[in-house]
Amino acid sequence: MPETTTATANKLAWVELSTPDAAASRDFYAKLFGWDIEVNEDPQYGGYALARIGGADVAGIGPKQSPEAPTAWGLYVGADDVDDLVNKAKSAGGAIVAPPFDVGDQGRMTVLADPTGAVISAWQAAGMRNFKQNEPNTLGWAELNSRGLERAIPFYESVFGWTHKTSPFGEGQEYTEFQLDGESIAGALEMMPNIPAEVPSYWSVYFKVDDVDSTFQKATGLGATEMVAPQDYPGGRFAILSDPQGASFALFLGGSL
Repeated sequence: MPETTTATANKLAWVELSTPDAAASRDFYAKLFGWDIEVNEDPQYGGYALARIGGADVAGIGPKQSPEAPTAWGLYVGADDVDDLVNKAKSAGGAIVAPPFDVGDQGRMTVLADPTGAVISAWQAAGMRNFKQNEPNTLGWAELNSRGLERAIPFYESVFGWTHKTSPFGEGQEYTEFQLDGESIAGALEMMPNIPAEVPSYWSVYFKVDDVDSTFQKATGLGATEMVAPQDYPGGRFAILSDPQGASFALFLGGSL
């Protein structure tokens, strides 16, 4: 798990995949991103694996803890005190999906849901302190797709101390950037009306790559499914896929979406 210090508190601090076939997922992402993936043999971690680039941790991959759990990439935000964060989340109208608990000697975490139902975790680091991001083949951006963004924004501002700015995005839409100390760290937008009603609010992850189109073709060749074909956005290019086990993820090159 990642380092949480004054520099990383309230910023994106970890990303991990929960999957029904951890071995197949490890193989897919190792081939796609060139990750060196090692499974922790300690039984208390349940087959959890760390993905690394150049010796630095970039992501986690683990088996789903229950059949009902979603197959999805999950985000963590760094925290100095996850127990205090839970109180903030409750006061801001959020729900506690998993109360704070220790993860071996690595750290302490909690799982929260914002008022629209999007799930996000918080991580208070102890052991592992070596998270690499914003480089090729690592986490580069995260985006909240919300059913009721006006209710979600105050939650994140209250819990994590974020601020936000909005700008035009497409026809009749706005894009929100969450910021910390003036730095944009994540995005958010109202969910499109054509998305099926049963799809809840959710966070999506974007992996930075050197070439969106070639990585997209490589991913589909490895069994991924196209969700959004490579296309330009102001400042760059992106694409969205579903991996062979059904977890969605995005590729991008450029600045903040």
